Amino acid sequence: MIRVLVADDQEPVRTGLRLLLEAQPGIAVVGEAADGAAAVRLARRLRPDVALLDIRMPLLDGVEATSLLAGEGVADPIAVVVITTFDLDEYVHGALRAGAKGFLLKEAGPHLITEAVRAAANGDALISPQVTARLLGEFSRPVRRVRRPSAPLTGREEEVLALLATGLTNTEIGERLFLSLGTVKTHIAGILAKLGLRNRVEAAMWAYESGRVGGDADPRDHR
Repeated sequence: MIRVLVADDQEPVRTGLRLLLEAQPGIAVVGEAADGAAAVRLARRLRPDVALLDIRMPLLDGVEATSLLAGEGVADPIAVVVITTFDLDEYVHGALRAGAKGFLLKEAGPHLITEAVRAAANGDALISPQVTARLLGEFSRPVRRVRRPSAPLTGREEEVLALLATGLTNTEIGERLFLSLGTVKTHIAGILAKLGLRNRVEAAMWAYESGRVGGDADPRDHR
């Protein structure tokens, strides 16, 4: 059972999200909050598998709450998915840098919201397709120097990274490469360690930024 905390300052939205999620098998909403501060307190007390947070809330916004629950230095982070009506780059970048495992627009629909919650609970990340295209498109353009791996990525790590950057889950990557789920997770952990990154979203951004995907560059040129 995936235990979810829902936080939104509008009661009808919270009710709608709760009804949507609880209609899905294997998901239970264990708490609701009307502001970011309450969301952080409840999440720390209830320890849900996933916190579904609105980006704009009183007292603490979704980015601040995400940073407190899943940011760098948090000893026992909680998976956070940020959901919003506002498709603004500053919100997207802020949420992902704060440690969110997903970023969705409220118009995404029941299926995508449910999939984002399941992905976050499994350690994966899911971002609304319309946001992904713009976000990763930005990182596919030539940019400043990017960090280099502490050690060269192996050929298999390069393959896993390329698929991860297209938005595939661990299970889908395993199916494509004929690898077990555990092996995929091991490769991703190795990639993150070599790059000094915190999560798969940052790894996807790095893959685009370094020219490994989204362009004509050969990944082997970047090792």
